Amino acid sequence: MDIRQRVLKAFHERFGTDPDFIARAPGRVNLLGEHVDYNDGFVLPVAIDRVTYVAFRSSGLQRSTILALDLAEETIFDLPTLTDRKTSHSAPLPDWGLYPAGVSWSLNSEGLETPGLHAVFASDVPRGAGLSSSASVEMAFGVAWEKLGGWMVSPMQMAKAGQRAENQYVGVNCGIMDQFASACGVKDRALYLDCRSLEWQAVRLPEDISIVIANTSIQRSLTGSGYNDRRLACEEAVRILQGFLPGIRALRDVSMHEFNHYAGQLPDIVEKRARHVVDEIERTKSAVALLEAGNVNRFGELMNASHISLRDLYEVSCPELDIMVEIAQSLPGCYGARLTGAGFGGCTVNLVAHATTETFANELARAYEQQTGLHPEIYTCHAADGAGVE
Repeated sequence: MDIRQRVLKAFHERFGTDPDFIARAPGRVNLLGEHVDYNDGFVLPVAIDRVTYVAFRSSGLQRSTILALDLAEETIFDLPTLTDRKTSHSAPLPDWGLYPAGVSWSLNSEGLETPGLHAVFASDVPRGAGLSSSASVEMAFGVAWEKLGGWMVSPMQMAKAGQRAENQYVGVNCGIMDQFASACGVKDRALYLDCRSLEWQAVRLPEDISIVIANTSIQRSLTGSGYNDRRLACEEAVRILQGFLPGIRALRDVSMHEFNHYAGQLPDIVEKRARHVVDEIERTKSAVALLEAGNVNRFGELMNASHISLRDLYEVSCPELDIMVEIAQSLPGCYGARLTGAGFGGCTVNLVAHATTETFANELARAYEQQTGLHPEIYTCHAADGAGVE
């Protein structure tokens, strides 16, 4: 039984009727542009064909009852009590319940009605792997409430509502990329996003490639302090460079030529962090023309260079990620491989010739397990459409 059928069956068993609608929203993987979103840079994610499904119908009340099928847990919340997640509920919401509740709160704060609903949801987006499982839940519930509320917003507006929910209600200081990719995904396209202006374009992916995601089975462990230290280093670089380049607002405003000229003014660790960001932004900007020209070989080289930069300059890799990448790059049919997401565990993303995908995945899993003793999960994915309601 596939995930969609499981959700339908569970909804009927729990609520004694069929749902009126099914919402779906994808996870995402980032091909290029890592750790540049908070530097106003450019990113190149893809919405993937691993999704969250939400079966739902109106409850006829202001109360929402939501069953998380994968966790076999249920939560209930009343819409008027969502103003303060710490004090408003008679029983604390489970961690996963903060995501749909936060989306309802965020949409309400924009004057958009979110009627009470009965819902069951499940997902095949792996949790804790850096593939944006939380954003897929947020966007699926967002379009569900859009359907029940009878209003419409743009996919980017929905993404902003999800980001606000995660920042201010869940308490995770994420950027816009995850929700953007889940809301705005386009089948067979990558998404090129300017993180400052939020302008974006869909870029055709070559037809004869597959996106293979390899989960190291190492839970991501980039601590809050590790992440914050890197953000602070980037901010320090901007502060110092403004003394020589007074017009800059973020590292996105510094060219490679300018950075190389003034890099000696920066403390060593700050220089390393900032160099990754400047180089990575340039890689991502040049990638669009390569994809449009079908130059997969050169695009793959940029992915490989991105991993080296994340490993050596930004220092967010780990031995398992490096092993996974090294194996992948040695296999026939692999154009490029790199860590994706925050780092220190999680997944790699690999661009692979379609004809070799199965052999590549099998050999990658075998060699990785042989070298590490860990069993990886390998997912072959394709670019998918963004969130919607069936």
